[in-house]
Amino acid sequence: MNSLGFLFGTSFLVGLSGALMPGPVLTATIAHALRRGFRAGPAIVLGHAILELAVLAAVAFGLGAWLARPAVMGPLGLAGGVLLTAMGAHMALTAPAAADRALAEAGAAVPATLPVWRTPAAAGFLLSLSNPYWLLWWCTIGLNYTALALRRGPAGLAAFYTGHISSDLVWYSAVAAAVAAGRRVCPPAAYRNVLRLCGLALVAIGARFGAEGLALTPRAI
Repeated sequence: MNSLGFLFGTSFLVGLSGALMPGPVLTATIAHALRRGFRAGPAIVLGHAILELAVLAAVAFGLGAWLARPAVMGPLGLAGGVLLTAMGAHMALTAPAAADRALAEAGAAVPATLPVWRTPAAAGFLLSLSNPYWLLWWCTIGLNYTALALRRGPAGLAAFYTGHISSDLVWYSAVAAAVAAGRRVCPPAAYRNVLRLCGLALVAIGARFGAEGLALTPRAI
């Protein structure tokens, strides 16, 4: 479960599932892409990536030994598994509404001024930092992934981080390119199906994380 391929692939899928859901970062990407074109997408991801690199560094270098303990990894695996499973089930069940909302945001008018997040990089940083869901994710799923990655040392952390950030880069760059070109972000039916598939994949990953966490819990006790 802690192989480099597993860490990269599943962190990409989990990150993509989160990026696909409508939220403030999607809205900011659309707003900036209308004004600055395609480059707004990668720039927003850059701000987000800087914040997450700082968090990962703090966790890895300050809490690495603590995270590696079964007493910690067991509960983290259970918590991360439960949250991923719940997220996946909710995502699969609400895919039509979420897709309609995201596509509506893509076609809606955006504010003329962007006082707090004037630049795309600042938007990626500030909107992530102010999002309570982002903090919850790092306190559960993010810590669990970091604990798994630490088993492989720096290469494991790099695999997790690059997989996670690559998902944001792929999606928000695609959104920015579509908006800049005056096209729809994604056909509604395709968007709904992708959300459903991602949701089911999250359920499977969450079940696997939860099972490993449960297996470690008796050792922790």
